[in-house]
Amino acid sequence: MKQQRILLLIGGGIAAYKCLDLIRRLREEGVSVRAVMTRAATQFITPLSVGALTNEKVFTDLFDLNDEQEIGHIRLSREADLLIVAPATADFLAKMAGGHADDLASTVLMAIDKPVLVAPAMNPRMWLHPATRRNVAQLEADGIRFVGPNTGEMAERNEAGPGRLAEVPEIIAAAKAILAKPATPLRSVRSKAPLAGRHVLVTSGPTHEPIDPVRYIANRSSGKQGHAIAAAAAALGARVTLVTGPVALPDPQGVDVVRVETAAEMLAAVTQGLPADVGVFAAAVADWRPAATPKEKIKKAKDETPAIALVENPDILAAIAKPGARRPSLVIGFAAETRDVVAYAKKKREAKGADWIAANDVSPKSGVFGGDANTVHLVTASGVEDWPKLTKDEVAERLMRRAAEFLKQSAAAAE
Repeated sequence: MKQQRILLLIGGGIAAYKCLDLIRRLREEGVSVRAVMTRAATQFITPLSVGALTNEKVFTDLFDLNDEQEIGHIRLSREADLLIVAPATADFLAKMAGGHADDLASTVLMAIDKPVLVAPAMNPRMWLHPATRRNVAQLEADGIRFVGPNTGEMAERNEAGPGRLAEVPEIIAAAKAILAKPATPLRSVRSKAPLAGRHVLVTSGPTHEPIDPVRYIANRSSGKQGHAIAAAAAALGARVTLVTGPVALPDPQGVDVVRVETAAEMLAAVTQGLPADVGVFAAAVADWRPAATPKEKIKKAKDETPAIALVENPDILAAIAKPGARRPSLVIGFAAETRDVVAYAKKKREAKGADWIAANDVSPKSGVFGGDANTVHLVTASGVEDWPKLTKDEVAERLMRRAAEFLKQSAAAAE
């Protein structure tokens, strides 16, 4: 990132204070940073503190006589290699999606043809509001990249959920990825992409079902296949919601990420994420959970083994695949088996009501869990396709291209 030039648009939210650390760390990377602050942003941090860290003038006023004599908003946009918006509030996302240009920050965005990275931050209900979802979908279709928001505690008391500003290292990692491989310019709208205008919902990773405050039931899923599917769907133009259990993976670019721990939380997040055109259920959800979870750690006693009563977890695939107005047009499940892979996958497709099942052998010899390759058998109503051994990225792209073709044919048949 050395010698790169970043223009930082600071929005008006409590998370604006994190921009001070973002500027400091970008400067440590050898990046030149200029900052534009909205009027609301100046209520949270001062232009003086921002300017001290950027070592540049801070721009706040569209009608600054000296700056606009040189058409300042055009110059700011042309001299940047990347524009970062952080924190991006619900109001600012709406202005961006609507093409408003009534202050310096929004005018700069209208004038730029360089990559744009947006880091949203707002109350969870605002992030999940249908209007915000529409605005995010429009911005993604326009080529805008997103990082976050993360899930966690909010500044408001007793508020938690998706809406926290991505952490500074995450924003920098996303910026590095864009600068290393520049995104499609803002004006190159992905209207011809196979999944443009579609919403794809993906589950990924394991779930953790607590036994006590320090132990849990889980499985060996790394989340690599689910995350690859989310990334492939986004690359093909879709608006993507990724509901993921605990994984040690970076968020795919341009994807809305909802983090959960348990199967119950995953089902709630998936239900909240509907409607969707395609639902891909790649998460390895724990089949059972402890019937009761004590508040204190279970202590080991001599010559005594505790008995853990288990109850069945909700079946997310079956719940979403059942007929109804909110059922995705295409429901794809995964079957991770250690023997009789195709036979079990066929039974699962019928039992769950899924359209397709992507079955794979996850026995220890296969190396699928945690590995980078996969061998998939795609089970549909028409039969079984035996795919060759592919990387998980290749499996993801092939699956999402098949999904796009399915939607296209379904739309044609309905006309």
